[in-house]
Amino acid sequence: MTEILQRAGNWTFDGGTVRIVPGHHKSVHRLRRLLGEVTVPLEAVSGIAYEPGRRAGRLRLRLRHGADPLLQAAGGRTPDAADPYSLEVEPDRAGVAEYFADELRNALLLEQIPVAEPCDRYLLPGPQVPLTVQGTDGTASFDGDLVRIDWNWVAEGSKSSAGPRTLALHELAGVEWSPAVGLENGFLRFRPKGSHAVLKPDHDPNCLVLWGVRQAKDVSSVLLAAAVAARLPHPSAPASASALPSPDGPQPGTGSGSASGKESAPEGADHDVLLRRLRELGELHREGVLTEEEFTAAKQAVLRRF
Repeated sequence: MTEILQRAGNWTFDGGTVRIVPGHHKSVHRLRRLLGEVTVPLEAVSGIAYEPGRRAGRLRLRLRHGADPLLQAAGGRTPDAADPYSLEVEPDRAGVAEYFADELRNALLLEQIPVAEPCDRYLLPGPQVPLTVQGTDGTASFDGDLVRIDWNWVAEGSKSSAGPRTLALHELAGVEWSPAVGLENGFLRFRPKGSHAVLKPDHDPNCLVLWGVRQAKDVSSVLLAAAVAARLPHPSAPASASALPSPDGPQPGTGSGSASGKESAPEGADHDVLLRRLRELGELHREGVLTEEEFTAAKQAVLRRF
């Protein structure tokens, strides 16, 4: 097992999963602390990089597009400090960070993870529920089955006169999150199925306004959006998919035996797979794709599995 321990958090890699535990220091972003521990299966990873710096370096884990409902909901609009897949590394631990990155790269190569391919199902479960978000004109909550919006005295008359809004998960087609930026308000919008007029957030009864001044730095509302998205059909799921993915259990078609979602193969089949990977590594080395050091490390990792 490979491990790196830092004030900002701890990362461990056991060959099949990356376990990310955020630190408790006050400098750790609120979103990361609320999200808590994240376990990333190797098949969800597209790459990793260590970026050295003068005061501190940074270890960045990259996920395949569509693998994580949180990244899907955020759409790249969260601040760098809120990124759960980024770890600040102290200068004296740069060597450990580089070793961690090398081990993960070797595993991606050995397991032949299709790092460039987008996912058509979520490989991470998303944030835990229940969740509650305090907005400008009300409060939204989600318990895993129902979304409820309660309005306050700031809400527009069209919202408050209709009373609390309750939406069952099966009634939703999607969820949208837009962060507050400076003085500009953001919003958390739930989209019911069927055709509906697109109203401004202030007047949309399915939309919670996020006040810019108060919530420009607090983007934790994206957690609720991600929790809902994780329980809805994946945007890239095949049209024939009939079952919703379960954030609390194995994903459809993944089975329950391995991180890659494949059923356990007979021992002889595993042996043949390892031999084939050795041949492939040799070809990559001869073609100059792998350096001598990379080839040696990858070959040793395969041989240890015989």
